[in-house]
Amino acid sequence: MTDIKLPELGESVTEGTITRWLKAVGDEIAVDEAIVEISTDKVDTEVPSPIAGTITELLVGEDDTVEVGAVIARVGDAGDAPAEGGSAEEAAPAEEAAPAEEAAPDETATEAATDATDAEPAQEADEESAAEAQESPSREADEQAAQDAQPAAQSADGGAGQDITLPELGESVTEGTITRWLKAVGDEIAVDEAIVEISTDKVDTEVPSPIAGTITEILAQEDDTVEVGAVIARVGGQSGGAAPASDDAKTDEPPAESSGSAQSQDATPAEQPEPAAPSTEQPEAAKDPAAEESKPAEESKAAEESKPAAEPAPKQDAAPAQPKAAQPEAEAPKAVQPGTETPKAATQTASAPSTSAGAYVTPIVRKLANEKGVDLGALKGTGVGGRIRKEDVLAAAETSPAQAADAPAAAPAEVEVSELRGTTAPMSRLRKVVAKRAVESMQTLAQLTTVVEVDVTKVAQLREAKKASFQQETGNKLTFLPFFTQAAVQALKAHPLINATDDGQTITYPETENLAMAVDTERGLLTPVIRDASSKSISELTAEIADLAKRTRDNQLKPDELAGGTFTLTNTGSRGALFDTPVVFQPQRAILGVGTVVKRPVVVTVDGQDSISIRSMVYLALSYDHRIIDGADAARYLGQVKARLESGQFEV
Repeated sequence: MTDIKLPELGESVTEGTITRWLKAVGDEIAVDEAIVEISTDKVDTEVPSPIAGTITELLVGEDDTVEVGAVIARVGDAGDAPAEGGSAEEAAPAEEAAPAEEAAPDETATEAATDATDAEPAQEADEESAAEAQESPSREADEQAAQDAQPAAQSADGGAGQDITLPELGESVTEGTITRWLKAVGDEIAVDEAIVEISTDKVDTEVPSPIAGTITEILAQEDDTVEVGAVIARVGGQSGGAAPASDDAKTDEPPAESSGSAQSQDATPAEQPEPAAPSTEQPEAAKDPAAEESKPAEESKAAEESKPAAEPAPKQDAAPAQPKAAQPEAEAPKAVQPGTETPKAATQTASAPSTSAGAYVTPIVRKLANEKGVDLGALKGTGVGGRIRKEDVLAAAETSPAQAADAPAAAPAEVEVSELRGTTAPMSRLRKVVAKRAVESMQTLAQLTTVVEVDVTKVAQLREAKKASFQQETGNKLTFLPFFTQAAVQALKAHPLINATDDGQTITYPETENLAMAVDTERGLLTPVIRDASSKSISELTAEIADLAKRTRDNQLKPDELAGGTFTLTNTGSRGALFDTPVVFQPQRAILGVGTVVKRPVVVTVDGQDSISIRSMVYLALSYDHRIIDGADAARYLGQVKARLESGQFEV
């Protein structure tokens, strides 16, 4: 046996919360394969296994907070039997298996009670219809007796009325906002199945269910902000889903119609024995009004629904559960987002049953798929939990030649009308935090922006000459950004005031240049940090920029990678902007904005003679806190960056 410990998660992180086990007891794992999701006060991340083998024991349950270095699981050689108390089906810790073992005698009694009631409906089916059998008082009495014998089995299966609370989302996170319910009242859920999306000021995440059963009540609505530990939903055994709707629809449906699909919802998996007498079950199924009204094309489905009819019939107040079970799966998303989704968006969600049953597809990814003509139902996501990412859609579009063939060669570009037009949408948690800090920064700092124009023709020529061999050797594309980055951070070494911080009394000059890179993501703007950036080569900067950008967009950053920046660079030119006046975010005192590189005619002087030449030009805009940085300081810093770029002296 080998212990797997919670690894170090960053300089200032001492503990993490288990949010979701990706592997269960008995599963075989490979080296570096992700086994568990960990949440800290900075970011959510996956922990890879340092060894290969078979998981024999999980020592920490989901939502538990453990210290760095604590043992969270044990692994044996491939094929080893799981340790006692482990469960290969429900990735639960050993201590959680005890109640299930204690419930075993009661389950035997439950099955006996169930078998005792099986004979009665079969006998009555030869004399009367299934509906008359369900209406008899004696049948109800027998059924009630059977249900009284089932509480232990129900508790092993999730029980009735168990609360699901908002788990701990990080050391400093005390609340979260419900952004989207992935399940509705009446839906059956499994252990570890995602049921709701939560947004905090640090990260968006999905909350998995700690138990299996049927959602009987949702207590927190979308856009509500709830505290950690608050009850957000209740889950019962698989029969729990029928209870909320029983009184309202009782008079609308005949009781006999509940003998099919409603019965399948009203019994937990532990209570469903194999049919003992198929021959006696068939008459009752044949007399079922729902089966008689089915079309020939649906006969096979009716036959499947008739199988549970030999089990004890449910109480009549559970009859309305059949319409719920008979609904197409594609309608589930409509119940998930009541009142928050436009009719058009709801239609689009319902039209993709493959994605509604799996990972959530963001509106941006769905829009991109529509633009590229990619069928989301045919895609397998590579993101966390099978989430479909933009990269998956783009890769599918590249492999489909039909997209290019269908596009008219000379057709004008059509303006796509956004589905958000004419609607309202709440601000995300991250957007609220960014807005608050931006306003605080503008009100606290005396911000000023200085702009210079730089001729980067020599850099463009160097890049053009080296980009093919560079990509072949490193696997990364050579862009302008690492050149701007290296020039900016190395100039900070000569102008440390641009890299400094202050408390109103004392100015602190850091001994390293930790560069925060602004990255545009679907959730908002994030700034991962390149440590000691001034010591890195063009190749190292290129690799680190690409890696951080990808992991930021995939929400896979490690803790502390968003903290500790002393200076920020934002590439506003990536979207074609000439320049902007970026906002400084505290505690930093400066931020450099890089515009787009454009070719245009410029007056140049050659041998004392002015002439017009086509040059590659770019604007650099430095925003800074005028309380400690003067305009002259900013101009000197920008002058050095400009000189370095115009010289084109870079080692690639």
